[in-house]
Amino acid sequence: MCIVWDWDSNGKHDFIGEFTSTFKEMRGAMEGKQVQWECINPKYKAKKKNYKNSGIVILNQCKIHKMHSFLDYIMGGCQIQFTVAIDFTASNGDPRNSCSLHYIHPYQPNEYLKALVAVGEICQDYDSDKMFPAFGFGARIPPEYTVSHDFAINFNEDNPECAGIQGVVEAYQSCLPKLQLYGPTNIAPIIQKVAKSASEETNTKEASQYFILLILTDGVITDMADTREAIVHASHLPMSVIIVGVGNADFSDMQMLDGDDGILRSPKGEPVLRDIVQFVPFRNFKHASPAALAKSVLAEVPNQVVDYYNGKGIKPKCSSEMYESSRTLAP
Repeated sequence: MCIVWDWDSNGKHDFIGEFTSTFKEMRGAMEGKQVQWECINPKYKAKKKNYKNSGIVILNQCKIHKMHSFLDYIMGGCQIQFTVAIDFTASNGDPRNSCSLHYIHPYQPNEYLKALVAVGEICQDYDSDKMFPAFGFGARIPPEYTVSHDFAINFNEDNPECAGIQGVVEAYQSCLPKLQLYGPTNIAPIIQKVAKSASEETNTKEASQYFILLILTDGVITDMADTREAIVHASHLPMSVIIVGVGNADFSDMQMLDGDDGILRSPKGEPVLRDIVQFVPFRNFKHASPAALAKSVLAEVPNQVVDYYNGKGIKPKCSSEMYESSRTLAP
């Protein structure tokens, strides 16, 4: 059904009329023909004897634009690249103290490890090479003990990749005793770091790599203005951000970044091109099934990938016809 209005700037638009059509009918305009419909106002039709219509709607041209699915891009060879970033600020508590979210317990995983393993194992299935660049932020790091907001947790800046989530766990456990938890909680630098890689990917003009930054943090961030700016910039790139809230802090800042309650804007007022942030409070899922957590963590990622590539008019690299034919032949 098509409904036609006369637009008014004050928002009080005037109803003109309506008509119904089918896709088959509209396709007639693809062969260079015009397709027309009478626009009918049902009120006028019922009241006026000689009423014919409220105008004619003419379709001059029709184009079919195929919307590709998340699976089309994955089957077409698009690689999902996950990067992990861990909050090492002092607000997490001294790792030697049992109340700390980073508590070094000889036999049990702390809150960060629980979140990292639970969420990381979900993400791992989407990452083709299972190699995760892993960074920390908000700590003083050796040898000079200067504060860093994007250091490799394996202390190898040239190659920050860890083999699988287990590799990230081992690097985390190894680096934690060598760090001095500090602050402030600045997450813009790590968003900018991943955005730099995503920006280089745009030069290929192909659906080759999509970047996902997984941030584990205990809550309140100090560089909110810079973070908003970084997210607005990143919304133009093949990238998404998943923020996992660890512990019981106030996560209202994170919910604002998520943008589900309204459009996130930079401090200058520029809106995000698309919603790229997903916030997950881990405390809500500590006793839930892995499937419930997986659903929440990855709820928005497929649509974010599709929105980016469809918005840019980028098709899957390989045709998904092979996949389609294999699917139809399947028993």
